Amino acid sequence: MEELKKKLAEEIAVLENELRVELPREILRAREHGDLSENAEYHAAKERQSWVSARLGQLNSRLREVSMIDMSKIPHDRVGLGSKVVILDVDKDEKLHYRLVTSEEVDVSKGLISTSSPIGRGLLGKQVGDTVKIQIPGGLREMEIVELLTVHQQTGG
Repeated sequence: MEELKKKLAEEIAVLENELRVELPREILRAREHGDLSENAEYHAAKERQSWVSARLGQLNSRLREVSMIDMSKIPHDRVGLGSKVVILDVDKDEKLHYRLVTSEEVDVSKGLISTSSPIGRGLLGKQVGDTVKIQIPGGLREMEIVELLTVHQQTGG
């Protein structure tokens, strides 16, 4: 969680510098060229300023949400945020390894899936030995949880 907070804070700092220092400079420079109705640099800088402002709002909101995640409410014995899970795809007789993460950390190729994805939602709150049926784009899949390492077990808490 701390890594995600740091990543969000870094992006916020970069965009705030752009919004407060770089873009005003670009806009001022573009204004010096005269007629603003035909000034592509001015319009591009104003458009970028609007986008950066909106993105900063999103990032600050997300940072507040992430900061409010109460680790004590994440289960110690069931699948939750941060859990590493090994499931058996019953239909394919294949073991799959997943880690449930926030939407910013998703990387399906590395087995990092969001808690809000169909598989993530289906696994939340389940224990080793539980079988779940999950609707994914390829159809309904039956999956059995065969191994679980919660975020608390990984951090020694």
